Amino acid sequence: MSAVGLDSDRLASCLATAVPGFSGPITLERISGGQSNPTFFVTSPSHRLVLRKQPDGDLLPSAHAIDREFKVISALTTTGVPVPPTLFYEADRAVIGTPFYVMQRLDGRVFHDCTLPGLTPPERGAAYRSMAETLAKLHSVVPDAVGLSDFGRRGGYFERQIRRWSQQWQTQRTREDAHIEHLIGWLPANIPADDAHGIVHGDYRLGNLMLHAEDPQVIAILDWELSTLGHPLADLAHCCMAWESAPDEYGGIEGLDLDALGIPPRDVFEAAYYAHASHGLRLAPFHRAFALFRWSLIFEGIAARARAGTANDANAGQTGRLAAVFAKKAAAYA
Repeated sequence: MSAVGLDSDRLASCLATAVPGFSGPITLERISGGQSNPTFFVTSPSHRLVLRKQPDGDLLPSAHAIDREFKVISALTTTGVPVPPTLFYEADRAVIGTPFYVMQRLDGRVFHDCTLPGLTPPERGAAYRSMAETLAKLHSVVPDAVGLSDFGRRGGYFERQIRRWSQQWQTQRTREDAHIEHLIGWLPANIPADDAHGIVHGDYRLGNLMLHAEDPQVIAILDWELSTLGHPLADLAHCCMAWESAPDEYGGIEGLDLDALGIPPRDVFEAAYYAHASHGLRLAPFHRAFALFRWSLIFEGIAARARAGTANDANAGQTGRLAAVFAKKAAAYA
């Protein structure tokens, strides 16, 4: 058993069978981030790989469906959407205790700070343009054309999402919040008439992208665990929340001197997306309110877990307090 709790001998044997030219021994390193589905670097004399697995323990039937992650990433490899090359999916729990899949490891940079420290202003602008264009490229993929017609339900995406998050509020609320109560009524009544659908990432933001090691260009979209068929503007509104939140509100860029940093204003970023998207739709106050509402409920869940003592994040209590902040921002759009 390795230091990270995986049977390295069984895994090495599996890799030798599944990956052409693979040779051991292997070393394993747990990667920070991707907390829902544990992720590891796997290094051997012949290969540098990434492994993502289900968490240990009892899981809900539809939770941590890493087979879906593997399916969507594999389907996108021929589309021009930048994704890590997948190698194989292993359903046999006997290897390391849970199903898992393996990808090639890419050399690049992941920034969790939206100000992109270390880059020049022109590089920051180029990185944000690449982020917008990459999202538009994803949303231009026709699901049926890449074997993803059954990757999610068609239509009614916002209705289902609002219902889900409203139920989440009822089951895990830690406080009263008039803004959330108002949004629970306002959002279903103001869903735009269009019912566009496509492949959505579900958590498209800077921290889930890998940039080239030297150039400010996106070379991979990471962490596909929330991906499904849905409305493309949900992804765009979610990504644009960086402009809706201050640096002390989950690392946003609101209030910063964007011109000095080289980061485009929100409308310029959105225009870069629209220029490359094929659907012709535009963000409305509804989409912005929905994205902020969703994040408010995510933060409320963190607060609930902190209260119960089951949160993984040591700062979960502080993060949970952002639920009220984001609910107020969402209500302003409503």
